[in-house]
Amino acid sequence: MKNLKKLAMVLMSMLLVFALIGCGDDKAPEQPAETPADAPAEQPVETPAEEPADAPADAAVMSYDEFMAAELDTPVTVETYVQAKQSWWEKDGKGVATLYTQNEDGAYFLYNAACSKEDYDKLAVGTKILVNGFKAEWSGEVEIVDATIEIVDGSYVAKPVDLTDSFGSEDLIKNQNQLVAFKGLTVADKGEGAAFAYNYDGSGSDGDDLYFDVTLGDKTVTFVVESYLCDKDSDVYNAVKNLKVGDTIDVEGFMYWYEGPQLHTTSVTVK
Repeated sequence: MKNLKKLAMVLMSMLLVFALIGCGDDKAPEQPAETPADAPAEQPVETPAEEPADAPADAAVMSYDEFMAAELDTPVTVETYVQAKQSWWEKDGKGVATLYTQNEDGAYFLYNAACSKEDYDKLAVGTKILVNGFKAEWSGEVEIVDATIEIVDGSYVAKPVDLTDSFGSEDLIKNQNQLVAFKGLTVADKGEGAAFAYNYDGSGSDGDDLYFDVTLGDKTVTFVVESYLCDKDSDVYNAVKNLKVGDTIDVEGFMYWYEGPQLHTTSVTVK
């Protein structure tokens, strides 16, 4: 009898062991994968620092045709030469400059390009610069904005292109921002017998922009002496103030565009 009890106990113990083993197969916890001792520690993914919006990096220099073919609001890189400086001021604590520039193939208007006062003072007429910025348009004027500039070796001074034969036509846009000349124009009445007006609507005073109308044949175009470019003490500002309706004049300036051609005048000669 004792032997039967022992046998029963042994059988029960074996059944319990098998049950535990079977339960373990169903419920065994998942073990983490073993990492080899020589495996390098995982590094965080490095995100390259974004270039500032006004300084596209390592871009190829564009030709003028490539610049004109580029979409608006896309990065552009050009090499060009300073032809005139309109203004320098501080924006958000940083210096910015507005420049008229040109190379042998075309011209570029730089609006509020990042520029220290020290560099601005170095920008003589003819200074070569590398420009990184974005192509933009405002009321028809194609320009480069949010730009950085770098002074590089080289010099070029543009000569005025005579566009008298294109006076008053849309063809002038082909020479946008270039230094140009018109000859044999007649000063028109700007209102009440005056040859010019302070501001476009006559609301200004001495020191503000000067607007004057000129005619050739049956065409009339408004030109302007931009006071930031040529202030009230400049020769051209005073020459326009002394104009009389009916005067014949030769004019030079930069072919700016505002809803049509609007020369930023730099020289007026009465014939």
